[in-house]
Amino acid sequence: MSMADENPKEPTPAAAADPGATPRGEGEPRPQPKQKDKPKEKQKGKKPAEVQTGAPAEPEGPPPEPAPPPRLHEYYEQKVRAKLAQQFGLKNPHEVPKLVKIVLNVGMGDATKNPKGLDAAVAELAAITGQQPVVTRAKKAIANFNLREGMAVGCSVTLRGARMYEFLDRFISIAVPRMRDFRGLPADSFDGRGNYTVGIKEQMIFPEIDYDKVEKIHGMDITLVTTAGRDDTAQALLRELGMPFRGEAPVAVN
Repeated sequence: MSMADENPKEPTPAAAADPGATPRGEGEPRPQPKQKDKPKEKQKGKKPAEVQTGAPAEPEGPPPEPAPPPRLHEYYEQKVRAKLAQQFGLKNPHEVPKLVKIVLNVGMGDATKNPKGLDAAVAELAAITGQQPVVTRAKKAIANFNLREGMAVGCSVTLRGARMYEFLDRFISIAVPRMRDFRGLPADSFDGRGNYTVGIKEQMIFPEIDYDKVEKIHGMDITLVTTAGRDDTAQALLRELGMPFRGEAPVAVN
């Protein structure tokens, strides 16, 4: 019997601990423990995702001051409400008439043949009101006018809140006196429910319109919607706000 048979190799501690493990030979390298994957290095020149999707940085300096309330709205709250309540004997303050909204509507009959004219009317109405108009479309087809359902026929804007009072103040103080041969606004344009509509023949009366960029002169309808419910109370409301009706001296708004 040889010496190799008399002295068998003793099992390694790893083999003794794990009987099912295969014995490692003398020339085999010892297995190294697995290393955890290193985090990928950030690429240069690219910001992390948190910075890209985060909130924008606040501007330096003091925060901007809030816009002052409209002059016409303050005048209505301080003087017009009490005067109307006394004039019509309104005890409930919610019964006092007030403005709800102002709707400006521009009709373009040739919008299908001249789409650039409609785009110009939309841009002009946006400059006048400070709000993006909505393109109005035909609700039904009319064969005599070569009109199909869904065709663009004009644009309109609905103003509420502060923009409504600011537009009315500019309209009464600046735009109305620039009308050609102006003798006052008609007092019989109420619809019987306290809403007043006036037609404008030219958009040039508004100072926001640039004469050199006007492609076509067009008019518009301006509707003032109130909570009066009657024509006499609605007319008194508009008169106190400075609306110059025909045959009457306008009220000075201070």
